[in-house]
Amino acid sequence: MNLRKEKKMYLCDMIEHLLTPFISERFIKEERYREGHLRVINALPERKVLGLHTPDLKTISQRISKKGCNVISADGTIHTCINGAEVLTYFEQVPTQTLFYEETVIWGYLINHEHCSLNERLKRLQHYVNVLDNWAVCDSFCAHAKWMKAADKTALWHFILPYFQSRQEFEVRFAIVSAMTYFLDETWLIDVFEQINNINISQIQSRYVSIKDKPKYAQQGTVQGENPYYVRTGIAWLLATALAKIPNETRCFVDKTKLPEDIIKRYVRKARESFRTREIPAKL
Repeated sequence: MNLRKEKKMYLCDMIEHLLTPFISERFIKEERYREGHLRVINALPERKVLGLHTPDLKTISQRISKKGCNVISADGTIHTCINGAEVLTYFEQVPTQTLFYEETVIWGYLINHEHCSLNERLKRLQHYVNVLDNWAVCDSFCAHAKWMKAADKTALWHFILPYFQSRQEFEVRFAIVSAMTYFLDETWLIDVFEQINNINISQIQSRYVSIKDKPKYAQQGTVQGENPYYVRTGIAWLLATALAKIPNETRCFVDKTKLPEDIIKRYVRKARESFRTREIPAKL
């Protein structure tokens, strides 16, 4: 599999030259391993995957954030960036469909590494949220956005709020996972539940195709469940996490919510499977 030859047909270089030395040998040589890697990520078919591991992506992003790197644009021009902020500017200018999965992950990590004001970071993030097209990119960003813990929660909440009502699947998932990670406490729980309850599932567009059987090959843009699959699973995950933290209020919400029944069933299953909640009743 010649990734470089395949890529040049439709992608620009950007930071591929930094990534290729870290490509897993097993991803290149072992079909079964590669298929497993691709199935976990489940990127859309047009979002190509190089096959790097998350620890390497973290290392590369930290290095870029501190020292910068060369960025290569579609016409072959080399741009020397002295820090992560300059690299982010080029990410914001490049056609997003030209990026590898790993490049979109590093983009998010660079936003998290930035030393800047909340307003500046949110401007970067506003651009990035529009790029999200995959659960792994979305969730990885949210999990590593430690700056959200110390941020002005009111300002951050007002930034996240509109995404709950987005028509785009991963913009909604971004709001859900951000709320789950940084707003599940006594102060914000009512607000979080209100937004979850008011998500209009029927209006959300998904680029994934729902199928009944397991796809023969990975990375075919399919899911085994009703769309928007990644919004439904995100809500169930949030509720199961809330059950572990604030069980009584969560059970009361679940008892009264108008969420679709399949989401509640997923929530109950997740609660039973988690070591944190398997002994806690999921419903009243």
